[in-house]
Amino acid sequence: MNFSLYIARRYLFTKSSNNAINIITIIAAIGVFAGAFSLIIVLSGFSGLKDFSLSFSNEFDPDLKVFPSSGKTIIFSDEEREKLLKIEGITAHSEIIEERVFLNYKSKNHTAFIKGVDANYQKVNNIDSSLVYGNWLTESDFQVVVGNGISRLLTLSAFDYTNLLDIMVPRAGKGQITNPADAFNKESVIVTGVYSVNEELDSKYVFANINFVRKLLELNENQISSIELKLNPGVDQEIVTSQIRKVFDEETVIKNRAQLNETLYKMLNTENLAVYLIFTLVLIIALFNVIGSVIMVILDKRENIRTLYNLGASPNSIKNIFFLQGALLTLAGGTIGLLCGIGLVYLQLQFNLVMITPSLPYPVKIKFTDILLVFLTIGILGLAASYIAASRSQKALEI
Repeated sequence: MNFSLYIARRYLFTKSSNNAINIITIIAAIGVFAGAFSLIIVLSGFSGLKDFSLSFSNEFDPDLKVFPSSGKTIIFSDEEREKLLKIEGITAHSEIIEERVFLNYKSKNHTAFIKGVDANYQKVNNIDSSLVYGNWLTESDFQVVVGNGISRLLTLSAFDYTNLLDIMVPRAGKGQITNPADAFNKESVIVTGVYSVNEELDSKYVFANINFVRKLLELNENQISSIELKLNPGVDQEIVTSQIRKVFDEETVIKNRAQLNETLYKMLNTENLAVYLIFTLVLIIALFNVIGSVIMVILDKRENIRTLYNLGASPNSIKNIFFLQGALLTLAGGTIGLLCGIGLVYLQLQFNLVMITPSLPYPVKIKFTDILLVFLTIGILGLAASYIAASRSQKALEI
């Protein structure tokens, strides 16, 4: 066994004659334990919250979305459709027409977006699984599915055939309008379902059949607002994106789910980074106890240090003794704290120890990257603290 490591282990695991040094060492180990324990729990908690927050948008947003770089619509020809379907990695596609509309129901008004979808939409998104009441769209044109927020604002009732929902959209054209009734296209529809994803989306979208929306907006057969795509699991999005760009003659923009929710992703990542830095600072403060503990051992073992030096131990070997002692102290406390933290997160996953609501447990997730990050953070900071403390052994030889 390495000489420095052997002595370092003896110093770490053998009680000192000075009781104060034993107490300081225990406090240092507890500090490292608490730092690693809290860091892995917080990172696991934020990983769970991130997945929980994104789960709502994942129900609504596709893997890839194609829309015009300028203007509101693109021309999607039959030839382009055939080329798109031949791209390897695309499971399904859905053509979308979207526009802002004015809703009127029993003298109550609300501005929202109507989203015309085709029969493939349920293959691309899981929005139908978010229905809280009623049914998804059928082949009938005069049916819509509204968000829970719109339903509350307008006090809408599904399948209310006596009170229909009026949808109005400005009519395209030029020139002066003499009759206000000619300024809008208007259709009355029946609400067949209510969905709930999140507060923003529930108050924003009304779903209808694409043919109904095309007639309402007076668009041509091949005019659409966007194309939503579902990809095979594990497919390279960059390769698929480059192949999609070759399909369209006009300029288009292609975004993945993260880019569609860029603000949300940035917010979650910023919060995660901020919490990591805060708890790393707590860990750094705890490592000052390790520095103090090693320095106290150096002062207590001055006679032993001089004896080892006289027996032929080099100053570097003596320095390595206390460097390894600090490293072992940090490694032991950090590893135990990390394992206990992972154990607590696992118990939360299995038994729902902490609940946000009576039916919703606090979301957590064990990620290998979080475990590796905590281990590297403790390792790097612990080695730095041990090196700083071990440097004091040179002073002990000069006394």
